[in-house]
Amino acid sequence: MDKKDFWRKTPILGMLHLAGGDPVRRALEEFALYEDEGVDGVIVENYHGAVSDVQKTIEAIQKRGTLLEVGVNILPNNYQIALHLAEAFGCSFIQLDYVAGKYDLAPRGINLEHYLSCREKRKDILVLGGVWPKYYTPLEGSDLENDLREGMERADAIVVTGEETGMETPLEKIREFRRVLCDYPLIIGAGLTPYNVYEQLLIAEGAIVGSYFKRNMQTNSPVDRERVQQLMTAVHTVRKEKL
Repeated sequence: MDKKDFWRKTPILGMLHLAGGDPVRRALEEFALYEDEGVDGVIVENYHGAVSDVQKTIEAIQKRGTLLEVGVNILPNNYQIALHLAEAFGCSFIQLDYVAGKYDLAPRGINLEHYLSCREKRKDILVLGGVWPKYYTPLEGSDLENDLREGMERADAIVVTGEETGMETPLEKIREFRRVLCDYPLIIGAGLTPYNVYEQLLIAEGAIVGSYFKRNMQTNSPVDRERVQQLMTAVHTVRKEKL
């Protein structure tokens, strides 16, 4: 993947949360829907399913073939398995909850030396890394600007979120990230809807969308085609504005 081309078109990455009685089958159905409606890529994540479901889904996608970019997120923040799967199945990128900062009750820290070593061996795999992300409280005395600058050294794009899954990312936070990052790629990681897509994607280079695409905005519900169409229509309007 050409990194510059990836961000140039303001990509939308749809989540595959691996929910339901047959999570792999549902994920493949949702994947086909995303393809039909012009979503640019997917992130296969063990949000409801197991790591084995992630692997089976990616393997099935690889066998069927696709022009979409495929990424991996192994919760909580497991860069080792994510990078391994991405390399084994030719995925374009991985997502990590965070790549910089120190947090209260963080379930898994990053062994920085090991992480950088793993990443160095897989330079062709992009890393989308969060800083001050949802569900993580920065330790007292943390400095956002310093954490963002460290994040830029450890990831190919920085992901910005609000406090919870599906919750709108505050515009003020997006603007603050943009101020520090300058022209470094910034990705909206939560809460994008047709109602905020214009102001947010005029600032950011792309977005990860999960909850909005689901029926009733519940992560364990199937993807709703009409909701995907609504958001992508709004995204196309923003893309024309950014040309």
